Amino acid sequence: MAAFDIQSYQPIDTLYLWWLGRPERPVLIGTLATVRALKGVSLHYAPGWLKAGFALSEDLPLIDQEFLPTDKETAAGAVDDARPDRWGERVIRVLDKPPRLSLMEYLFYAGDERFGALGVSVSGQEYLPRRLGPLPELRDVAAIEQMVQKILRGEPVPPEQRRLIAPGVTLGGARPKALLDLDGRQWVLKFSEPGEPLDMPLIEHAAMTLAAKAGVRVAPTLPIPLPKSRAVGHALAIERFDREAGQRRHALSANVALKAAGEALGYPELAQLLRRRGVAKGRLHHVHMRELFRRMVFNILIDNTDDHEKNHVLLMTDSGEYELSPAFDVLPAGQSLGYQQMRVGADMADSTLANAFSEHAQFGLKADEAAQQIRQVASVVDGWKEHFAALGVSVRDIESLAQHVDRAFLRDQRRDA
Repeated sequence: MAAFDIQSYQPIDTLYLWWLGRPERPVLIGTLATVRALKGVSLHYAPGWLKAGFALSEDLPLIDQEFLPTDKETAAGAVDDARPDRWGERVIRVLDKPPRLSLMEYLFYAGDERFGALGVSVSGQEYLPRRLGPLPELRDVAAIEQMVQKILRGEPVPPEQRRLIAPGVTLGGARPKALLDLDGRQWVLKFSEPGEPLDMPLIEHAAMTLAAKAGVRVAPTLPIPLPKSRAVGHALAIERFDREAGQRRHALSANVALKAAGEALGYPELAQLLRRRGVAKGRLHHVHMRELFRRMVFNILIDNTDDHEKNHVLLMTDSGEYELSPAFDVLPAGQSLGYQQMRVGADMADSTLANAFSEHAQFGLKADEAAQQIRQVASVVDGWKEHFAALGVSVRDIESLAQHVDRAFLRDQRRDA
């Protein structure tokens, strides 16, 4: 495939959005335009997409008009999920130093390996994205970690090493990350944040595998030891779920999907969106609604209070239905906030099992079924220390986390359940 020479890029107020569900056959979706008053980006569907395409999100119906962003510094509808996360923006600022730092530049510089199935090109006649070259492999992890440290310090990076960091691989977060090719499959590689005293990548692996024990589908994870000279011991590889058999899955964050549907940002609202737009065959939507309930309960009990709306994703099927993606970014936040980032129930975002139970019917659960789900998840979380220790999490890190996960507020709820 052709690629655009990034060194020749000059600021422009018009770019082009392409569909990459089948990467070997890109399809033009429409035109992206800078909306200066909102510091955002609009979308206008191309005639061909209006005839044979689909609505990228519910607020972008197949109508011949320009769709404006609804909030400042955002892109219209599903296009906003094609932008890099905070770490990706930092990489672009430090490594690429674009001549302009508008949302349009962030969308383009995020590159061809961005999350989901959308692509951004300088041409409307052919797909000409920003490409970085072959993805790094497992043997490159130490070099990637060194490059991450240089980016964090604002130091220059040799041009030949820049392919080691892809800036558009996830929907949200400031944690340093890159992409890896492991046996022909793509994995996101995450590192600890600067100054983080705990081995958070290993802790995330432990939490994700604990969630799996609690009946939550999680993205596969692989802890990767770093050189012993490093202060923190591991990086974490998480397998991408937006890539499947050489194809790309269209993905919507709960943030975009719920706003597009005119709903509040909450777990019950997301469950109802799955009921309305989820996969009906085999009642998969009902299965995913129940699983979302377990995720919510697990997040409460493990003290994951960073469960914001970009940490939940819906994948679109070929028939235009939604399915809940595997869980990701599930780990103790270590903040003891006492409230989640999304609405839980009648008491809004309060981190209580009573609050989670209060709207169990929105998840397709009867009262006794919801109570049983809570008991099962609580039983698994009650053994979190043993599980973490078995996976190599240090005694020091477990004791630090216990101040939050085992504080009376959560411990009593867990054991009462």
